[in-house]
Amino acid sequence: MKKKVMALVGTLLLSCSLPLSANAESKQLFKDVPPTKHFADAVNELAERHIIGGYPDGTFKPGNSITRGQAAAIIAKMIKLDMDNVKDPGFKDVSKENGYYKAIAAMAQEGIIGGYADGRYGPNDPIKRSQMASILVKAFDLPRQYGDNPFKDIGWKHNSSHYENILIIYHLGITTGTTPNTFSPNLPITRGQAAKMIKTTEEAKPSNVVTLSAGDLGWERFFAMQKELNPELFDAVLVEGKKGYRDDKIQFIPKKEGTGTFIVADRHFFEADNYKKYYVHVKKENGELKLTLEETNDYLPTAVQLDTPYINSETKGMSTEREIAQNISLETMDGKKLSNNIAFQTCDYVNVCINIDKPGQYIATIRFESGKESRYGIEATTKKTHFFYDVKSLREELSATYNQGSANDIGMHKIVTKDYEQIAEITRDATNLFTAHLTGKKEGTIVIEYEKPVRSELYHQDGLLINVKKIGSIWNISISPDGYVTDAG
Repeated sequence: MKKKVMALVGTLLLSCSLPLSANAESKQLFKDVPPTKHFADAVNELAERHIIGGYPDGTFKPGNSITRGQAAAIIAKMIKLDMDNVKDPGFKDVSKENGYYKAIAAMAQEGIIGGYADGRYGPNDPIKRSQMASILVKAFDLPRQYGDNPFKDIGWKHNSSHYENILIIYHLGITTGTTPNTFSPNLPITRGQAAKMIKTTEEAKPSNVVTLSAGDLGWERFFAMQKELNPELFDAVLVEGKKGYRDDKIQFIPKKEGTGTFIVADRHFFEADNYKKYYVHVKKENGELKLTLEETNDYLPTAVQLDTPYINSETKGMSTEREIAQNISLETMDGKKLSNNIAFQTCDYVNVCINIDKPGQYIATIRFESGKESRYGIEATTKKTHFFYDVKSLREELSATYNQGSANDIGMHKIVTKDYEQIAEITRDATNLFTAHLTGKKEGTIVIEYEKPVRSELYHQDGLLINVKKIGSIWNISISPDGYVTDAG
């Protein structure tokens, strides 16, 4: 009974303000909180809002420590939690008769607070600076971003549950360290300090952070997320919910004006049935960046690379010897002309890229400055969990050669692949020049083994690989050495 009465008195002291008088105008509601105190404005304002209260003798006792139960009561009231419809959090030292029960239960239900490993909450324990940091971050849903760590006494990310939250409130200017390089995480907080921290947190919370909750989408969690277009415009921070209480959420924090994209799913992208695609618009309004989410099913024009051929196959590998594109035309695979002069740009310094804005198969024809032409097969397919198409291209090549040369004695060669004649016709001359011609019957890979593999300190070659691929009516055949670089290389 004694404990119950004490808890009730504590609650009244924290949540019931004394009747206001003319003193309120001078901002000294409590005789031991003069305006000169750094926490005076916070104490007086929270008292006027009936968030905290003083003692019957007209004092606030700002130097007294504040307990975990008292902190829960103050913050639950300040952020307007529903304290009537709560479920029992199961703390063995917080019965339903406890004066702080509803506040503690509401805070636990929202995933803002937790108990000790032994199942207690410790409602009468003085709250520590580190504990208050975590409570404030979660209660006010502060952006989960933090900078460098100036403190030597807060552990590190993987061994302290309060590490990130301490740095979040520090970099938002909510509190400082007890010295330039210490935070004193286990130091109890006083009533005056608590009022100052709570009020400063309310003021410091950015007003332009947008939150997306998994529960709002009818999901249990967020698992995969990606920024594809203009990722530098905003930050997206995943905040994992507390199992059994609160679902995951994502905080969107604007950084600069523009439009980007964002995709989120409740599983890996390749297996997700639940996914959402958003345009993320960032605009400046009244001097402040504002962010909005626009749900969409759009796909965006996607660049596909067209590999330009070498002018002389003997100089293959020298980027300065590439053909230079002059004009590119585009048609569908069935011959419908789409453009006689489609826009293109140089990509990776030597090849060219064009944009494809619809799924399907296409033929691009490049006319080079030399007067030569090359045709390319292009395929664009949709990926439901992406804004851009999955694209690939293939330059038309009906034959290919590989000059092994006579410097190495490779002996006889053996074509290992069964029914290779369905894929390509292969010849070899006296100088070890291998030539492969398409048959146009089927795709595949042909393996050729040398009787005497080429060996050196840096490289081993066992033979050749002939690859035949197609996109629509465009075929490509290529020959490459079947070998590997040794460890010495």
